[in-house]
Amino acid sequence: MRNWLDINAFMGIPALDWVYAVVAAVLGFVVLTYLLRFVIDRANALALRTRSRHAEILVDVLRGTSKTTLFVAALIVGAKFLPLTDRWDSRLDHFWFLVIGFQFALWINRGVRIWTVRRLAATGEVIHNPVITTMTAWTLRALLWSILLLAVLANLGVNITAFVASLGVGGVAVALAVQSILSDLFASLAIGLDKPFELGDFVVFNDIAGSIEHIGLKTTRIRSLSGEQIVCSNTELLKNTLHNYKRMNERRILFTFGVSYDARPEQLRQVPEMIRQAVAAAGDTRFDRAHFKGFGTQDLTYEVVYFVTDPSYNLYMDVQQKVNLDIMEGLERLGLAFALPVRNVRVVRQARGDAGRPERQGRNEATPDRPVITGPAQPPVLARRTG
Repeated sequence: MRNWLDINAFMGIPALDWVYAVVAAVLGFVVLTYLLRFVIDRANALALRTRSRHAEILVDVLRGTSKTTLFVAALIVGAKFLPLTDRWDSRLDHFWFLVIGFQFALWINRGVRIWTVRRLAATGEVIHNPVITTMTAWTLRALLWSILLLAVLANLGVNITAFVASLGVGGVAVALAVQSILSDLFASLAIGLDKPFELGDFVVFNDIAGSIEHIGLKTTRIRSLSGEQIVCSNTELLKNTLHNYKRMNERRILFTFGVSYDARPEQLRQVPEMIRQAVAAAGDTRFDRAHFKGFGTQDLTYEVVYFVTDPSYNLYMDVQQKVNLDIMEGLERLGLAFALPVRNVRVVRQARGDAGRPERQGRNEATPDRPVITGPAQPPVLARRTG
């Protein structure tokens, strides 16, 4: 039987050598498979024992090992048992480099993907910026496959210096063609690094007001107060002045009101203390000042400034409503009243002379049958919000 295997040949190689090569390939595939399973089991046990996030990522990465690369590696092991020429031996060495490099690239690519998914899905106190995470993942993947491609070409004997130079010239042409896209791409990178806003922040710019719903590589999506989604280019978004109300620590409130001119000085002196008590009783507030500001056209004007220690707009409205009601009750206790709009009517009577009715000198001039009416005063403003 052995003589027959030695005599019969396929492609110039004895059949016995082919048998050795097949057996070596099968054993190589089995050994590599069980070795991989052994490493995965050990890493999984380590991850369960230490609760290490890095060990869990390592297990997930190893589980993504390609069976194809293991099979090709086993074939190369079997081919080493064949009496090949030096030319084929050199090619097998190139195949080894290609298989090992490709498998390492797959592992790194899978690790980057797992890292990206975990960072984007993170909740709690630490919420990572999605733009930086996505940009970093894209950069690592592009760098990984570029290095692998250049290494394979260099291993095959290709002059990669000229190849890289040609890629640089082509990259300039592509960059000019997609200038607007690259502008938005770098704008998203600026958003990720500078962090003028994050997911969930309430921003206002121009006539747009809403919450940040998604920060992408080219556009940012905002959910407006009326419910529709507004898609803004990152470049155009950064050109505007944004008001980020999510980062407001406290809200400064300034409002004025007026009392009528029939008030006495003793009553007016008690108004600031009454306002201070009303603001303090509203809760979540910090009183700043209340002053008799001046003499208005129709009222005695008071100006009040206080702070709401929580930036919530609904809380501010609740506080302002309570302060307004307490001020109304306080003025009633002090015997004061709000200044109301006043319309003064002055009637001028003039005796008729022999010369007849005098000529009208102006549209508001008084005549016996036409009174002079002065314009109405503006109603008082109870509250005005700033900042």
